[in-house]
Amino acid sequence: MLIERMTMGSSFRFVDRSTLLDNRQICKEILSAVSSDLAVLPLNSATFRSVVEMRPLDEAETTQVFEKLFKFTGNNLKNIVESPSHEGLDKNPGRYCFRLHKNRVYYVSESLVKRATNIKRENLVALGTNIGKFTKSGKFHLTIQALNLLAANAKHKVWLKPTSEMSFLYGNDVVKGGLGRITDNINAYDGVVVFSMSDVPLGFGIAAKSTQDCRKMDPNGLVVIRQADTGEFLRNQDDL
Repeated sequence: MLIERMTMGSSFRFVDRSTLLDNRQICKEILSAVSSDLAVLPLNSATFRSVVEMRPLDEAETTQVFEKLFKFTGNNLKNIVESPSHEGLDKNPGRYCFRLHKNRVYYVSESLVKRATNIKRENLVALGTNIGKFTKSGKFHLTIQALNLLAANAKHKVWLKPTSEMSFLYGNDVVKGGLGRITDNINAYDGVVVFSMSDVPLGFGIAAKSTQDCRKMDPNGLVVIRQADTGEFLRNQDDL
């Protein structure tokens, strides 16, 4: 079954970012390098989609997921794909792979996927770590459950002052007055992971200004447009 094809000893090839025009091209290069190992389905997989609910991502879906992850992790994306998994009873560590189940994308170990094949699809609630979901229009969005994965591989970071943490955790954007620290070389519209001053990941969002512009802004200037925060575990617990 296709569902049992895993990432086994994949060789992940990256291209110097300076030689490419944009992130989309980099993600296509990544996808081309590992598509066989990730059990990527062909685009005309509608029949398979209708029969099996939990399945590997097809090529278009994988590209969307990689683009979103790359926005926050840059070339650290290779760490996510190549990371060995020590879950399960197998002597040799497997790897992690991506699976789609009920429009949600899961980052899950090979061992767990193997065991999940013994569960009826209608009885399978979740699998591994949910990192995002596809909307009815086919667009992929990262969700708050992806935070630990992004935080461990983040390319750009901001740290909030203790007095501003609660505002962010209630779903508000980050303004200059609440900014404690910021990494260098952030450009406007880069993906950033938001931390407390004690390095606890709080959420993630999109940079509204570059690092240099942030340092010249007034205290009420917008720094980060919030996309997700850990307060959602309480506010939206029924939807997670």
